[in-house]
Amino acid sequence: MLKNFIDRIKNTHFVHDYSLMWPYVRPYWGRALFAVLITIPIGALDAVIAWALKPYMDVMMIEKSANTYWIPLMIIAFSAVQGALTYTASYANTWVGNRIAADVKMTLFEKLMKFDAAYFDTNTSGNVLMRFNKDVDAACNGLLSNLKQFSTRTFSSISLIFVLFYNCWQLAIIAVIVLACALFPLKFVRGKIKDINEKSVLTAAETMTHYNEAFSGNRVIASYNLYDYENNRFNDTSHRVFKLCMKMVQRTGLLSPFMHFVVSLGIALVIWTGSYLIVSQQITAGNFVSFIAALILLYNPIKGIGNNFNNVQVALMAMERVFELLQSEPAVKDAENSEVLKHIRKDIEYKNVCFEYITGKPVLKDVSLKVKKGETIALVGNSGGGKSTFVNLLPRFYDITSGKIMIDGKDIRKYSLKSLRENIAIVFQDNFLFDGTIRENIMLGRQNASDADLQQAIKASCVADFIKNMPNGLETQIGERGVLLSGGQKQRIAIARAFLKNAPIVILDEATSALDNKSEAVVQKAIENLMKDRTVFVIAHRLSTVRHADKIVVINYGKIVESGTHDSLIKKADSIYASLYKAQLK
Repeated sequence: MLKNFIDRIKNTHFVHDYSLMWPYVRPYWGRALFAVLITIPIGALDAVIAWALKPYMDVMMIEKSANTYWIPLMIIAFSAVQGALTYTASYANTWVGNRIAADVKMTLFEKLMKFDAAYFDTNTSGNVLMRFNKDVDAACNGLLSNLKQFSTRTFSSISLIFVLFYNCWQLAIIAVIVLACALFPLKFVRGKIKDINEKSVLTAAETMTHYNEAFSGNRVIASYNLYDYENNRFNDTSHRVFKLCMKMVQRTGLLSPFMHFVVSLGIALVIWTGSYLIVSQQITAGNFVSFIAALILLYNPIKGIGNNFNNVQVALMAMERVFELLQSEPAVKDAENSEVLKHIRKDIEYKNVCFEYITGKPVLKDVSLKVKKGETIALVGNSGGGKSTFVNLLPRFYDITSGKIMIDGKDIRKYSLKSLRENIAIVFQDNFLFDGTIRENIMLGRQNASDADLQQAIKASCVADFIKNMPNGLETQIGERGVLLSGGQKQRIAIARAFLKNAPIVILDEATSALDNKSEAVVQKAIENLMKDRTVFVIAHRLSTVRHADKIVVINYGKIVESGTHDSLIKKADSIYASLYKAQLK
């Protein structure tokens, strides 16, 4: 059985990547080896108990002697030792499995944090939870748990087979042939369940996504009365999970009954043959009873090994997916010998930049723009024209398809991601706030900032205006995603965070478009404070807020169609900006 288990591991594609797992196993290698070695006496004790029945039967039943009282006591003692060793092995395996799983999860979480934006665009939260969490548990804990069972049963089988041949080699040959026939179908299990397992993982990820959406979108669901709609979606996914579960049973459910039948057939053949051998006095009754006990101890686990082997295959497939993640690299990463961007001395330049999310569908088309240090650039134009994409390329949330983006004449791909992003502060339209206090969320801008810097950021971002009315001031809990705050309050905290970062480049991505007039006025004042002495990119919905920008750039359908100051564009004949501005005034 252990050989079959090892062969299955060798046949998987990740065997060549064994070194990937070694750093996680190495710290616990001693415990892991102990957990495997302790299965030797656990398995061997099964054989001792079966072997002890021969002298007991021969002496007690045949010779009618009472000098065998020690045999039942020995069986009790050995069973107690076996139980203690089994508990120790289970504890050691669980400890090792969970420690390895925790370390792998930490590595994968660090990797997840560095994946590019495109990864999160194309993967659901449920898929991330399945691959980065559930698969690790299934691979590490599930595989080690099943390995313990396999190693225990292997050593038990070897010992029991020895007892079989010790008692009667003729019956032992029959038993071993039957054992081989019972295990033969395991060869085909992996092929039968692989496609179903892959589909099951996807549908399980969909189920998790439904729960996440029900949690995050609870107000939308309530306001639009989407209860039936969401229930129907969840019911559809649950129905597919049920169908896949039943397909798994259809393909593998006969395995255990088949083994049970073959094993029963083997026991029947042994009893029939053994009866003849006893009658012909080739073996004693003690030989036969000991043989039958060893055979039952050997065969009983085989009856249920089909389900256990299915779990092994599921664990192996989960491990394959874990290795895929460990080997994966983000599309956006540091170049070899990347440099540190310390200061911005001159300008930022987009030179013939093209970008596409989907191959063959360009979002930006041959865009060129030069921005001097300290300038404020306003990006306006039609919805979906590429404004947000334009600014998202600067901190390398995505890498451009062609062209160059340069800072001080050097391609930004030559700078390290960390140093590049340290020089850029971003205020989004919908800023993400973490569960915690107001202070903790602002301090994310610069976690080692002094209290004086924090107070300055609070004052400049107009946060002080509302925290004085909070029950605990800066220590007020804001809830997950800042649910306990208004839109304007969340924006001001995000601006304070950007203030504290004190980056020379600021990106404002429609930072006031979702606010009412009163909130917008306060937030706009905070934004004006943030923009001082910095290079600023503003994506504006309300054009009245950008009329004082140094340059206004109109982007329509992925191209820069015009640029200039507010006054020059207003006076220009057939100006797109002028028509947009006048339409908003009306």
